[in-house]
Amino acid sequence: MTKLLKTPINAAHLQAGAKMVDFGGWEMPLHYGSQVEEHHTIRNHAGMFDVSHMVVSDLIGTGAADYLSKLLANDIARINNSNALIGKALYSCMLNEEGGVIDDLIVYWMGGDRYRIVTNAATRENDLSWMNSVLEGFDATLTEQSKVAMVAVQGPEARELVIAWGADKLGAEVGKDIKSLERFFATEYDGWFIGRTGYTGEDGFEVMMVEDKATLFWEEMLIAGVKPCGLGARDTLRLEAGMMLYGSDLDAVTTPLESALSWSVGLDPAERRFIGRELLDEQKERGVNRKLVGVLLDGRGVMRDHQKLFFGGEQVGEITSGGFSPTLNRTIALARIRADVTENCEVEMRGKMVPVIIQRPLFVRNGQPI
Repeated sequence: MTKLLKTPINAAHLQAGAKMVDFGGWEMPLHYGSQVEEHHTIRNHAGMFDVSHMVVSDLIGTGAADYLSKLLANDIARINNSNALIGKALYSCMLNEEGGVIDDLIVYWMGGDRYRIVTNAATRENDLSWMNSVLEGFDATLTEQSKVAMVAVQGPEARELVIAWGADKLGAEVGKDIKSLERFFATEYDGWFIGRTGYTGEDGFEVMMVEDKATLFWEEMLIAGVKPCGLGARDTLRLEAGMMLYGSDLDAVTTPLESALSWSVGLDPAERRFIGRELLDEQKERGVNRKLVGVLLDGRGVMRDHQKLFFGGEQVGEITSGGFSPTLNRTIALARIRADVTENCEVEMRGKMVPVIIQRPLFVRNGQPI
């Protein structure tokens, strides 16, 4: 049996009585007693997740921007141009030659030729191998920061609590710097990296630090009133917010245009030849055959991954992520369906057809139903 990896905060999770599970080879907290309560904590107050299993890499060099221009479907020039502010973040997918998604990620421009990239834990080896293979020929160095831990503090009260912590522990000027951060920006100070980003549909920060400071930061957040939350709540939160999960809503045989992510693809300028562009250009020209939508169950039961969707007795799609929404108190899902299906259809549940309502893939944002 392969030994599970542990984050620097592992002992604190065990001490708090967390239910631990195997997540991509890491021993991670699923919940601390009630997944639903943790979900509501993020929507109404402030909670935190240990996300130290995520992969943090730093890219440095005069060829870094050109490399990212080739690697990413989104255009790195959107955040590192002459009018951009240092610390700006960009969400993007990196694609294979067929336009399929190898992984989705966030990259931060930290000024000059410096970038920080955060990718998913479950795809670590494949991601790093791919990124390094593309790097050949570019004057840049990609270094995984394996000693960096990360904690996501999320919720409507998260900002004020992290700002107060920064002012108290790192100094008043740092507190002001954190307070001034706009959404999707980051700042750094003496080994601390603080980004106003997240995976919940709520405001908050993702805080990175050297691993020997992680437990102390966790404890300081607990003292400040931030509640610990597990991966179970993180999944229901991101589902409500219409945020994709790699391996479920995204994969290597599905393009961003088939996954409601056309906004994250930079097809202009036409001369930027990123990997996978040819297939995306073709899809843009002719239209996609499949699309990702939001689904509301119009009846009782819980939709689950891989359940089939039907219209007029014909299968037209499949649930990619499904579950109960604590905020809406009903079942919701993301589904990939045939592009020409615009009317409500049915989902097959235990041999029965149950009506569903098709909508855009977004259910809750900033605590409010969409």
